[in-house]
Amino acid sequence: MTPATPEKSHRPPVSMVYITCGSRDEATAIARAIVGERLAACANILDAMRSVYWWEGKVTEDEETVLIFKTSAEKVRALTERVVALHSYDLPCVVEIPLGGGGNAAYLDWIAAV
Repeated sequence: MTPATPEKSHRPPVSMVYITCGSRDEATAIARAIVGERLAACANILDAMRSVYWWEGKVTEDEETVLIFKTSAEKVRALTERVVALHSYDLPCVVEIPLGGGGNAAYLDWIAAV
């Protein structure tokens, strides 16, 4: 008996983009702009995250808000450029996390289609 071969997807690659913002208001404004410009299908805002990081020669702690976008991989560069333009930080965290294609195929197709 041969194992079943999973159906190959023809969808373009999709990614999540992880961003930290200084406040919920900033994250919401960036999310509305990015989704409104169709650079991402969806945004999640996770409030009250504590960050500890090295900045300007010392350990710093701040409350931040996490912003996660779901988008097609081909839009990541434009999304990143737009976030950097909108963001209040001198050096905003904008990191792509490629999604390997596993998961709810219909949901991943929706992300790719936006």
